Amino acid sequence: MLCRQTSPISSRHPILWDWLLKWARHGLAPTKRPIRLGFSISPILELDRIEFTHTFTALTQKGNRLSLSPQRAVLVADLGYGDAGKGSVVDFLTRDLQAHTVIRYNGGPQAAHNVVTPDGRHHTFAQFGSGMFVPGVRTYLSRFMLVEPYALFNEEAHLYSRGVTDAFARTLLDRDALVITPYQQAANRLRERARGANRHGSCGLGIGETRADALQHPDDALVAGDMSDSAGVLRKLRRLRDAKRAEMDELWPLLRTLPAAVGDLAVFQDAALPEIIADNYATLATIVSIVDESALREIVNAPGAIVFEGAQGVLLDEDHGFAPYTTWSKTTFDNAATLLAEQAYGGSIMRLGLLRAYFTRHGAGPFVTEDSTLKALLPEAHNSTSEWQQAFRLGHFDLLAARYALDVAGPVDALALTHLDRLDALPEWRVCGSYSYQGPSTMLDAWFEGSAEAITRIKPRHPADLDHQAALARHLFACAPRYQTVAHAGVVPYLEAALGVSVVLTSHGPTSADKRWRDSEVVGRIHAN
Repeated sequence: MLCRQTSPISSRHPILWDWLLKWARHGLAPTKRPIRLGFSISPILELDRIEFTHTFTALTQKGNRLSLSPQRAVLVADLGYGDAGKGSVVDFLTRDLQAHTVIRYNGGPQAAHNVVTPDGRHHTFAQFGSGMFVPGVRTYLSRFMLVEPYALFNEEAHLYSRGVTDAFARTLLDRDALVITPYQQAANRLRERARGANRHGSCGLGIGETRADALQHPDDALVAGDMSDSAGVLRKLRRLRDAKRAEMDELWPLLRTLPAAVGDLAVFQDAALPEIIADNYATLATIVSIVDESALREIVNAPGAIVFEGAQGVLLDEDHGFAPYTTWSKTTFDNAATLLAEQAYGGSIMRLGLLRAYFTRHGAGPFVTEDSTLKALLPEAHNSTSEWQQAFRLGHFDLLAARYALDVAGPVDALALTHLDRLDALPEWRVCGSYSYQGPSTMLDAWFEGSAEAITRIKPRHPADLDHQAALARHLFACAPRYQTVAHAGVVPYLEAALGVSVVLTSHGPTSADKRWRDSEVVGRIHAN
């Protein structure tokens, strides 16, 4: 058998060969229909499929994670620009609270939630929930998620290599979740390349492109529930290909001199590609449970704990972030709260906001406290500069940005402060308590509190307005930090007093063993329930 890659696209979606050999373990057996994994990979293995569905009840019995304890929900959101340690914290909460399900409530394959287990295994969670190292715990991908099937195949293969052999069997996918296609990925990358030096910052995975298409042409949007209907998927793919090809023709004058754009442009010329994609999507529909909201109702109303895992950070929120350097996703607690309210959830809720002990940001956009000298002092194990996200940037803790995130995220019951062990590498902990405005003389009242010499707060705007947010971003570029220093031992109490929210969880390393609950009424309440 030969796996023959003939398209540059396939190299960007490297479906692992040994994944094919594991299909029997996922409930698949040999058949007459060739299954093609990748874009121009020749048919390489013929497998038959059998029914592969699991109800929530069956999974519960298999995993044995539910108890007779009351309902508890912990909602996790990053209050920065992302990379605050959501994966590590969700893994800890899953273990500590004996959660039965992790619910992903926003984002998609661009997430990079790193989990290191106490025995040294590492996985970067993108679409699966970050509790999957714990046997029996389920992932529920809500309708607010965007799913990229090829990346999901790859992620499952990596989890399998790390000893998680039943990831698909423990995953439920909402039928209304949007599906990202190779056409939207290619269009996303081409648009970003066409911006040249004025890039907005993108993961190059088609998130914004897919969301925009769904808003403009909802009837043509491809969702998870469509994947089992190959004929319907094929019709939608061909319409999407033609529409995107026309849009890319308009960008041709900007792209024709860019050699790096050739591979993405070729996506729209491959006549066989829609059929291959439709076939691959049909395969996924046989090995992951695609469900309606009744499955969510069972999960939410079951006894025990559930963890809602957010993606990216509140400062990148599509409405409240600093436009245009934002994501196409609600990164506040809103989506999680909506899912609970729709199912008339009656249990306890803790809204847990995550902050690093220092700030980071991937790619372009305002970052008032950025300090390039921190790169040498605080090297990253799992974050680096990349072609699409561009530079991984570091800076000191920004009280104004943190307060703004708390204002727009909604009620935050408690904080988790991560990466405290990294402070040992710093001679002192610096915190920005105000900004000075360095730009042209202007009235700042619409965006800030304080004076130009000492801005003390970033004003949230309700309802959100993108023009206002874009102007705010421009003003933030003109701000400089005003620092004070705090002894390492005083960081946690200082932030509790400055932000007015209790720090109930601290993280001093990458594993669940490095997390510590602090004495708090909030912690007592969540464990007592």
